[in-house]
Amino acid sequence: MANTEHVVTIESLDQDGRGVAHHDGKVIFIEGALIGERVTYSSFRKKPSFENAVATRILKTSYTRVEPKCAHFDMCGGCSMQHLDVRAQVAAKQRILEDNLQRIGKVKPGMILAPIYGEAWGYRQRARLSVRHVLKKGKTLVGFHEKRSSFIADMQHCEILPLKIAKLLPLLAQLNEQLSIRDQLPQIEVAVGEHVDVLVLRIMQALTPADETLLKQFADTHQVQFWTQTKGPETVKPFYPLDAPALSYSMPEFGVTMPYAPTEFTQVNSTMNRLMVSRALRLLNPQPDERIADFFCGLGNFTLPIARSGAQVLGIEGSAALVKRAGENAAYNALSGNAKFGEMNLFEMNEAALAKLGHFDKWLIDPPRDGGLELVRSITPETAPQTIVYVSCNPATLARDADVLVHEKGYELKAAGVMNMFPHTSHVESIAVFVKA
Repeated sequence: MANTEHVVTIESLDQDGRGVAHHDGKVIFIEGALIGERVTYSSFRKKPSFENAVATRILKTSYTRVEPKCAHFDMCGGCSMQHLDVRAQVAAKQRILEDNLQRIGKVKPGMILAPIYGEAWGYRQRARLSVRHVLKKGKTLVGFHEKRSSFIADMQHCEILPLKIAKLLPLLAQLNEQLSIRDQLPQIEVAVGEHVDVLVLRIMQALTPADETLLKQFADTHQVQFWTQTKGPETVKPFYPLDAPALSYSMPEFGVTMPYAPTEFTQVNSTMNRLMVSRALRLLNPQPDERIADFFCGLGNFTLPIARSGAQVLGIEGSAALVKRAGENAAYNALSGNAKFGEMNLFEMNEAALAKLGHFDKWLIDPPRDGGLELVRSITPETAPQTIVYVSCNPATLARDADVLVHEKGYELKAAGVMNMFPHTSHVESIAVFVKA
């Protein structure tokens, strides 16, 4: 029996950019639908309390709807919000942040910070591309996965990758067809620096001399540097050309340049990273006589700009490799006198371990998606800093940690706002400031 076509009105957008509606007592999450639109939908997953669906017809169109720029938008899973005007995307992310803070954290910021925007297109300088020779198509596909699928999207271009890299997608597919390891190269990691573009080939089998010749010709023709990775991250090494400049990004406002390896974590959007660090430093307001902690410091993205202010800053990170890199970056920028680094698992922080680090005037926290719950739980009256600037890539864990800071540790949430680090995707990057009450 054919399904009855249901008409619903979209009430809001969820954290994945899907339209939210209700029908027959269920919540319906509808891909491709926007707030205020009346749509019909087709469900692909049904549960007792909710359904996941895609919009089949738009009966009433939102004024914020735009034509997606990318020809592959309907198929590719790399972006989910290209059909929504970029300013409206940011407004939706702001609402998601505020809703999470209120619903999960039971807190409301004293001030909403104006959102930070960057370039809407060609911004993604880090990417992990899947590679697969598809027998039925008789060719290799290079790109992102299709929506809700393990298949690779058949894409000839990508609007969020830098233009040079986007143009290489079909050429990399043709290159793979010529290699002896055609079926042993599942992934290419992209890292675009200021002076070099690196492509890391994840290879499961050794290159033949003929393969090496093909790769060298491609690198020379398209001005890229190939690296190879045979197993874990420790096996990543440059292949050709060996005299290419080092990968790096800079933050001119703070006179800092950051060398990095292609598999080390850096922000995917360097323009937005500069704006984010600038905002974080203004909110933190480091002074030369202060002692400041940078938790989850990575390779020193915030630590070194803080150190440039003259403050003494300690960066703490769980990865030994990143701690080593951060120390090297401090020396490279002549900041070793103000910036020190240590390795510690911050997800296992406790009051005694935090007390051993000594008292800090201010904290900057930039955790991964899991947030910094154990860290904020470990605060005591003796270790409590006056100011905490919290940079978050997950509004739900920010809100959870805000609950602890405000309702258990005696802080006020002074301000919060979003930064559009990932245009056209549902990722919400935000920043919040907590001050000891």
